[in-house]
Amino acid sequence: MSNLSGYFETRFGDRKNRRRIYTGAFIALIIAGVYAGINEVIPERDGHYGFWSVMPPLVAIVLAFWTREVVSALFIGICLGGIISGEINIVQGFLIPSIGTESFALILLVYLWALGGLIGIWTRTGGAEKFAVWASNLMVRGPRSAKFFTWLMGLIFHQGGTISTVLTGATVRPVADKHKVSHEELAYMVDSTASPAATLIPFNVWPFYVSGLVLGTLPVFATAQDGVNFFFGSIIYNYYAIFAILITLLFAWEKLPWIPGKKMRKAMQRSRSGGPLDRRGATPMSADELTQQKVPKDYNPGLIDFFGPIGALLGVAIIPYVFTFFILGRRDDPTLLIAEAFVLAVLVGIGIALAKGMKLQVAINGFVDGCKGVTIGAIILALAVTLKEVAEAVGTADYVVAMIGDLILPFMLPGLFMVLCMLIAFSTGTSWGTYAVVFPVAIPLAWAVVPDIFFLQLCFAAVIGGSVMGDQCSPISDTTILSSLATGCDLMDHVTTQFPLAIAAGLMAMITYAALVIAFV
Repeated sequence: MSNLSGYFETRFGDRKNRRRIYTGAFIALIIAGVYAGINEVIPERDGHYGFWSVMPPLVAIVLAFWTREVVSALFIGICLGGIISGEINIVQGFLIPSIGTESFALILLVYLWALGGLIGIWTRTGGAEKFAVWASNLMVRGPRSAKFFTWLMGLIFHQGGTISTVLTGATVRPVADKHKVSHEELAYMVDSTASPAATLIPFNVWPFYVSGLVLGTLPVFATAQDGVNFFFGSIIYNYYAIFAILITLLFAWEKLPWIPGKKMRKAMQRSRSGGPLDRRGATPMSADELTQQKVPKDYNPGLIDFFGPIGALLGVAIIPYVFTFFILGRRDDPTLLIAEAFVLAVLVGIGIALAKGMKLQVAINGFVDGCKGVTIGAIILALAVTLKEVAEAVGTADYVVAMIGDLILPFMLPGLFMVLCMLIAFSTGTSWGTYAVVFPVAIPLAWAVVPDIFFLQLCFAAVIGGSVMGDQCSPISDTTILSSLATGCDLMDHVTTQFPLAIAAGLMAMITYAALVIAFV
């Protein structure tokens, strides 16, 4: 059975689950419809609709947790947003504009078709499995070393959340599966070493994006280079990312004093005792097309089948960036060829297979099977991108900022920024979108409360870390979805098992910020 048909049969075939979905949808839409009818239209003020601005993402998230079914939850949230904003025709108002954007086309091309196609090719060439055997013989001896290998790959592939998740997940899954690492553990490892690593090892586009947001907010940010330099100078204060990486490392070594979350402990016990890698009744986000090896009998798999595509991908993505940034000195506009790198990796994979004697039709069938295997990811991502547009239309972020903006006690401010950014990113599923909303407000506010560079660095880093934390925990985030997709984990299983560990890192970061402000400011 294909992944798509299996997903809908499992989710919608259960009467109790279906009744919950319909009941939740009915209640949410009826309440909004009655309110809108009585008031003729839900009033907009200061760029938002009051508490109604948080309802679309809130309803979607609550339904996703309640029913463990993401597709209908996202769609219901979009419908509710259409009612609140007065855009009843959600197809023309939100779906088509969102799905037709360049950003979604890039996600579809790079992170779904190219990723799925490359993994599908590996099922024909045996490249990933060959690498798994080689890596296992070289350094992996069991579940702990397999997770440590995942941690290392997450740091190596540190270009950003979505890029890191697909590269790391595709690389380590065969190794982890062989050594009985549950998919909940693997998805957490992949997700928690993605965006956190990108903010701590920022040889990527993150500093340049953030510098554009803070440019001109204070005299200290007179130029874009000032913002980049400030980003690098604030890395040591990005405590959420630091604690997230350290906790993930200890989790890999299984040296944590305790494992936060009963579900994660059960997942570890299940896989270690010889049970399945997924919870009974789970619906993994990858399909058989991505995991079943169909290597032709006359084909001899080799490491070149893995390192060829990966080398092309990393070479095209990293070498032009390093050359333009360090050699040519184009600090404000380095060359970053991510889409080209992924497409070339697929072409190189097919080219190597053909050069070694594989029939063209076999290689193309592998590519097509890989693309089919990520279909459900495409549907969820399309709805998640649309819900983000809905959240922007109803002013979700503006309302949250307005509600928390008056809490300005100095020792609390970095922690409050973390909470604010976490809520916004969790509700909207995007860290970069949260930066765009919060930084223009947070930087002047922090300077007005305590005009000190050290305090400003703490607040700056708190915004960076809090946004990453919320994005990492959100079930509508593309990094969360792709972490589940790349590792073959049930999306809501990944969300619920990762959340306690992420919260632990967030609480440690908030306590550290408060202690530093009290001690030194």
